[in-house]
Amino acid sequence: MSPQTRSISGNIVDCANGRIYPGTVTISDGRIAGITEDRVSYDTYLVPGFVDSHIHIESSMLTPSEFARAAVVHGTVAVVSDPHEIANVMGSRGVLYMIEDGATVPMKFYFSAPSCVPATPFETSGAMLDAAHVEELLTRNDIRFLGEVMNFPGVLKGNPDIMQKIACARAHAKLIDGHAPGLSGEELAQYHRAGITTNHECLSYEDAIANIKAGIYVQVRKGSAAHVFDRWYTVIDEHPDFCMFCSDDKHPDDLVRGHVNEMVKDAVRYGVDVMKVLKAAAVNPVRHYGLDVGLLQVGDSADFLEIDNLTDFTVHATWIDGTVVARNGETLIPRSTPVILNNFAANCKTPADFIIAPASDTIPVMVALDGQLITDRITAAPKLDHGHAVSDPARDILKITVVNRYKDAPPAIGFIKNFGLKKGAIASSVAHDSHNIVAVGVNDEELCRAVNLIITHKGGICAVDGPYEMMLPLPIAGIISDEDCTTTARHYTDIEAMAHSLGSTLKAPFMTLSFMSLPVIPKLKLTDQGLFDVEKFKYI
Repeated sequence: MSPQTRSISGNIVDCANGRIYPGTVTISDGRIAGITEDRVSYDTYLVPGFVDSHIHIESSMLTPSEFARAAVVHGTVAVVSDPHEIANVMGSRGVLYMIEDGATVPMKFYFSAPSCVPATPFETSGAMLDAAHVEELLTRNDIRFLGEVMNFPGVLKGNPDIMQKIACARAHAKLIDGHAPGLSGEELAQYHRAGITTNHECLSYEDAIANIKAGIYVQVRKGSAAHVFDRWYTVIDEHPDFCMFCSDDKHPDDLVRGHVNEMVKDAVRYGVDVMKVLKAAAVNPVRHYGLDVGLLQVGDSADFLEIDNLTDFTVHATWIDGTVVARNGETLIPRSTPVILNNFAANCKTPADFIIAPASDTIPVMVALDGQLITDRITAAPKLDHGHAVSDPARDILKITVVNRYKDAPPAIGFIKNFGLKKGAIASSVAHDSHNIVAVGVNDEELCRAVNLIITHKGGICAVDGPYEMMLPLPIAGIISDEDCTTTARHYTDIEAMAHSLGSTLKAPFMTLSFMSLPVIPKLKLTDQGLFDVEKFKYI
């Protein structure tokens, strides 16, 4: 056997043909040269490597190369990634940064040309990708598809910009990903006819079934921000050929614990047939997106996992292109020093910048909902101090601000309920989708201090309380750490614990905070340009 050739034996899980048998896989030059069926029994299983069919790697606060080091431990060999977040900050330069950094490690990254940068005209982003920019990206061989088309109203109304981007993707024979919460009937059919092939934003079981009937692949999501997995995993059992697993957004503390493997294990535990589960975890994304990722067939890339059994799915080793990249919970991918790039121009504020006088006897109040991206809304009488509306911790109605990070501008100010802070403030420059600074605090001084801490570090998340402060710097585009996953996850966990010590009852206060400025998800959101009614699509 040559140095480039090696073999490994185990119970082979052949998803393509729906059978499990003891066998030996021969690997030569990174590909599977042969598979022989054996007459002996084995204790371990060989299964195709897992694929995340839709993720924004930036939400892990890690570079692609560092994300890979963490994810291969859990059996992930490939991801389909929309670099939408960094594109909102850095434009095409950010997209190319992700491609270049990802190319330094063995994990297989498949990137998109983001379709909605900025997501809406109702917030200030750091860049804009018009149809010409998108087409320039789509001509590249390392750009595999058009990123999620969040502007589904624009598709239904024939908006020239989004339709031109879709036309570019179709002209270059690139697939188009979707984002259409709650769309149904003829509107859903029209969305699909435009060329959209997937949807990770189904809101219910019925919603998922409607998408499948329309011919759209549904991506069953379990991420840090939101997931539907526990509510409609049965669709995998009923329609295994139209389901894929995705995380969408995965924070570093969650990534340390698991990735796609968690969905695999849970689906099997819930009683879904293991072959159907592995279709969603590997076969369907590979075939739908045309990925060069192996499925344990002769001639495939040698991308597979050695696991203990088909119940626990404990990963003993992860193979990519015939090389072991993780073994027994330890990554074997060496760490590299990332390049730093950023787009941050705001100057520090003063507490006076956050003073606001109410326009009437009542104020609109955003209501954060734990574990959800949507908000509710109420009206309330403001607490007044010398004629100014101020935070009221006793009623849990706190001041929220969004500060433009790309230029000096007056802060936008509103009020929010359910953050629960009794003291201090929290702030973040991870604020979807434009990644301005968002902060919540019990008074203007603490609010200003948290905002200025983010500005001083040119990005990050923080919590402050009097003389105490805790900061996780995110120097890459203001949304990504230059540290390793373990360090980033530990700092994130510590800051989240401090937010809870300040009184927040939210399970993930910083994740919730990061979506309070996103004006494409109802009901009420605050952007750097003002309080926005998402249902009426206009400022208040």
